[in-house]
Amino acid sequence: MSAVLDFSIFPLDKGVSLSAYVARAIRIVKESGLPYVFSPMSTSVEGEWDEVLALVTRCKDELAKDCDRIHVAIRVDWRDGPGGRLSAKVKSVEEKL
Repeated sequence: MSAVLDFSIFPLDKGVSLSAYVARAIRIVKESGLPYVFSPMSTSVEGEWDEVLALVTRCKDELAKDCDRIHVAIRVDWRDGPGGRLSAKVKSVEEKL
């Protein structure tokens, strides 16, 4: 089984430039060892349901250390089947172009 979770997370109380806060969350994603793709507007990560949701919680907990208000947007595609969908989904579309 595999879940592809796409999320964005950032504080709402820290002004205009938020890259330092986003970097803190992405460091946690990177250190998790789960496959991920970072993009300008969100990050996609693949793993089991419980581990991808726990990862978002760890990111939220990190920002909550010094942020009073945090925006988190999450989308999940869960599928009973093999992993490797982060690249397979993109490849499938590109093959059809």
